[in-house]
Amino acid sequence: MAKKETKKTSKKKAEEKKSVTKKAAPKKPTIKKVAEKKPTVKKATVKKAPANKPTIKKVTSKKVIDNKSKIKKSQAISISKGKRKMRYTAKELEYFKEILLEERRQILESAMANMKSLVDSESGEYVGDNLTYASHMAEQGSDEMEREKNYMFVQRDEKYLGYLQEALARIELGTYGVCIDCAEEPKLLCKTCPLIPKERLELVPITQHCIECKNLRG
Repeated sequence: MAKKETKKTSKKKAEEKKSVTKKAAPKKPTIKKVAEKKPTVKKATVKKAPANKPTIKKVTSKKVIDNKSKIKKSQAISISKGKRKMRYTAKELEYFKEILLEERRQILESAMANMKSLVDSESGEYVGDNLTYASHMAEQGSDEMEREKNYMFVQRDEKYLGYLQEALARIELGTYGVCIDCAEEPKLLCKTCPLIPKERLELVPITQHCIECKNLRG
């Protein structure tokens, strides 16, 4: 019996040892797999600089004002060209031609009369060159003054005849009666601009300016 008890006790002891060894066995460390965190690269946010809005400055210089006035004037001119008469008609030019021809006829008669008092028609010499001196000094002086006056009249008539000839040439070209200061850019100073008023052409047929432009020229 004693042997059986000893066997039992030995078995218990052996079992206890096993349990102790089991308990005493160190636990293996459990290595937790740590998931590697990928480095998060932050995208650099590039801030767009606010676009500078162009600041339009109001310029009130004289040049800008002058340009505006010129533009308005040119617009007014372009509008007026459609309504205004730019040339005299062929019938009107024929009327002015008759006035010029009549004026030329009168000037030629006046020039011929003045020439007769200066030049001898037979000899072609100046009157008074071969004449004896007047008996009185006063008469001699008056004769000389008369000859000088007639000579000035002849020169004036020759100059005027040249102007008449130029006016007749403008009649042929169809530009007669157009104010030369308003031909390219009408100044709109008179009602008939760029044409010279008919009344002025009748009084001064050789003129190339309307009365307003003539006054501006001084």
